[in-house]
Amino acid sequence: MGKTVAIGVQDFGQLREYDNFYVDKTYFIKDWWENRDAVTLITRPRRFGKTLTMSMLDHFFSVKHKKDAWMFEGLSIWENAKYHELQGTYPVISLSFAGVKQDKFEDAYGKICSLLLEIYLQYEEELMNSQISESDKINFKSTQNVLLRQKEETSLVCLNVVEDAIHTLSMQLYKYYGKKVLIFLDEYDTPMQEAYLNGYWKEMVSFIRNMFNNAFKTNPYMERAILTGITRISKESIFSDLNNLVVITSSTNIYEDVFGFTENEVFHAMDKIGLADKESVKLWYDGFVFGKLKDIYNPWSITQYLRTGKTDLYWANTSSNGLISKLLRESEYDFKMDFEKLLEGECVETELDEQVIFDQLDDDPDAVWSLFLASGYLKIDSIIRDDPGDDPVYRLSLTNLEVKKMVQKLIKGWFKKGRVLSKFVAALLQGDIRGMNLYMNDIVLNTMSYFDSGKRPSTKEPENFYHGLVLGLIVEKASDYIVRSNRESGYGRYDIVMEPFDKKENAVIMEFKVFDEEDNEKTLDDTLANALAQIEEKKYETDLLAAGVTRDRIYKYGFAFEGKKVKIAKV
Repeated sequence: MGKTVAIGVQDFGQLREYDNFYVDKTYFIKDWWENRDAVTLITRPRRFGKTLTMSMLDHFFSVKHKKDAWMFEGLSIWENAKYHELQGTYPVISLSFAGVKQDKFEDAYGKICSLLLEIYLQYEEELMNSQISESDKINFKSTQNVLLRQKEETSLVCLNVVEDAIHTLSMQLYKYYGKKVLIFLDEYDTPMQEAYLNGYWKEMVSFIRNMFNNAFKTNPYMERAILTGITRISKESIFSDLNNLVVITSSTNIYEDVFGFTENEVFHAMDKIGLADKESVKLWYDGFVFGKLKDIYNPWSITQYLRTGKTDLYWANTSSNGLISKLLRESEYDFKMDFEKLLEGECVETELDEQVIFDQLDDDPDAVWSLFLASGYLKIDSIIRDDPGDDPVYRLSLTNLEVKKMVQKLIKGWFKKGRVLSKFVAALLQGDIRGMNLYMNDIVLNTMSYFDSGKRPSTKEPENFYHGLVLGLIVEKASDYIVRSNRESGYGRYDIVMEPFDKKENAVIMEFKVFDEEDNEKTLDDTLANALAQIEEKKYETDLLAAGVTRDRIYKYGFAFEGKKVKIAKV
């Protein structure tokens, strides 16, 4: 193991050159090569070593890295002599779509053209000074010039030429080297996620589908290819023409230990460095499951921990979480309630198809669960039903403590406005009605418009909106309180209850009501009175009293809402 734990280094050559910390995954080269699959798609959560693995493959196979054979000495792949002869013998097209995160299709298209241009420039000198035919050289330069033009223009240039660019380069490299090419495409699905978020899904689907068909299906100059990403986008979206595709998802029993660290690898590294708190590391970072292999750790968080010696929330800061945030914020009420159960340590049961159909994310909760699983937020605890011909039913839970804290931070961030959030929570737990009214009205005024920008405006489900709003506000107290909602207690179902772990602290009961003239309510005060009366009539304090909280420690609040007007009172 290298002496230095380098953070954020995703280039295999740099890690080996400086003898940085590296967990040997080179056996994947042999496993993949001997499986002989034409096109392999591997999905894993972000920061799980996909980019480093693709860099490793490039350094091993590419003729550009023939001189880098020394980097594999002492690693598992070098134990087999026949792989010495394979190293550095193939023309390789290696690129990453990780940076294709533009707001408009034209800009995303331009970014992809720039990435393709870089590959063309890598091989320009050899091909233009070679013995390939003049017509082939003209073809190569023609495509290169289109890519260069697109880099300088904002309007779309020669879409069909760009869609064929990988195929064209494959042909030229085959004629020059006399060997078919290997294609390595990292983070293939980033453009698709950004297209969904920014409203240009159809344009991107059409472009990517045609490019992939030309590159991976109708390309006689391709030997093999690997694509990596977070999600398995549905075949109907961009893989409809690829019948030579092998898909490796989190439930597939192949390449299980290639991406991520096993527990043995983590604990071995800790022993080498002299870190002993394995129980905390397991609580924070264990929990990922690939295939039948459990106890997989997020490598990004582990390398951070090895560097600092401290458990912390590392994974949350590696990307914007834009898609996950959007889906959770705009999800239906039932989905939010299920996610609340997950935050309380419970499981949810759902059908899952690991193909993510972006067109269905707005309307199909099962599709959203699939995305959360692929993104690493959830793990499969068990399979309840796995009948042929039916989508399997899984029992899912949050992956580990880091993920739980990350989701809590995400939810908290939706509502944060200066110190108003903390002030509201403090007032809530101290029985300060004046402060609660002041801070809640401020929060609602600045939050409702943010939620109304989504696909499910708060005006359509007002009570659900306010319910979710308050849950988000109190999420920071999850370490001190058991937060429950819509549970039976006494003779009814309360909205939210906060039960303290320390029974000497104050407990909270909340009931929400939206002003409704059909309930014979003339003013918001009538609505508030109904909320308070329901708390008493239904005896919502029953569970808290049974848990050992004394009656004088229970605050009972009614919340009455009308549009952006809020009134709060207590019994």
